[in-house]
Amino acid sequence: MTKILAIETSCDETAAAIIEDGYKIHSNVVASQIDIHRRYGGVFPEVASRQHILAISTVIQDALIEGRTAWTELDAVAVTYGPGLVGSLLVGVNAAKGLAVAQGLPLIGVNHLEGHLYSTWLDHEGRGQAPEIRFPSLCLIVSGGHTELVLIRGHGDYQILGRTIDDAAGEAFDKVARLLDLGFPGGPAIQKAAQAGSTRAYDFPRARLGDSLDFSFSGLKTAVLREVQKFKKVDRLHRSPQGQQLPLSTVPAADVAASFQMAVVDVLVAKTKVAAQRCDAAEVLLVGGVAANALLRSEMARQIDRPLRIPPIWLCTDNASMIGAAAYWRYQAGQTSKLDLDVKANLRLDLN
Repeated sequence: MTKILAIETSCDETAAAIIEDGYKIHSNVVASQIDIHRRYGGVFPEVASRQHILAISTVIQDALIEGRTAWTELDAVAVTYGPGLVGSLLVGVNAAKGLAVAQGLPLIGVNHLEGHLYSTWLDHEGRGQAPEIRFPSLCLIVSGGHTELVLIRGHGDYQILGRTIDDAAGEAFDKVARLLDLGFPGGPAIQKAAQAGSTRAYDFPRARLGDSLDFSFSGLKTAVLREVQKFKKVDRLHRSPQGQQLPLSTVPAADVAASFQMAVVDVLVAKTKVAAQRCDAAEVLLVGGVAANALLRSEMARQIDRPLRIPPIWLCTDNASMIGAAAYWRYQAGQTSKLDLDVKANLRLDLN
């Protein structure tokens, strides 16, 4: 039996968890900052790091209490070291280093994206047994900062088949939501608005990029902007006496949201299908914050012709359980980290 205390602070969630043998969740504590950052329309990095400082001690203590785990029962401390916001990462990494030294435990640094891969192999239903793992697995990672297709040949053996060449899918959701004045975070806001709209109202572009498995959403985002600008013309007729721009109430936000969401999902699913066939994947994984999108989940389930794993929504968003799961396999392979572990804020999935 191997128990790991895992810590995740890559963006705006302060999280800690106790994970046993890479699959059993003893506790999963997350302190969200969404309400704080909503006023800014996005994550404010300095505010995020300050909130992590305020929350991290309590979150770690709560994880130990909920997990009914004493320090003496732990085998290692794991922490996300990148990619992410530098200030946020530093809070988690420094906390993990201090705890590892104080308790005499090994330190394990985990790439945030590798953590997402392992979110699919956690026993989230409490069955008491490790889920079967099939290799090779194809994983689509979709989040605010990343859109990547990764072939998993074995534990720690990854190959990137495709990635975004500009905006990530989640980033596009946030920007379009801002264009439509739908609020933050953009993913849930777009999904909610789209429920009242038509997916065929606008024929937004799909960037296929030939035979490439890379993604591009900047053209789609620009196409949405052009449609919105037709209703929000900047001229004197649409300005107040004080010179402030007045958005027209005729912007069909629901139709724009529904058509945009469908365009994103079409590309994500189509490229995943092609990649699964090319590498003859034994199973397909869908992870990351955008994996919480209902349309994406349903279309993947409908169109993928092989076993599909999608974690529950609470494991799609940033959490420490997935970091603990990934750390377990590194611990088993003897891949512990030195105390000079540094954050790599701009690191993509490069773990070979």
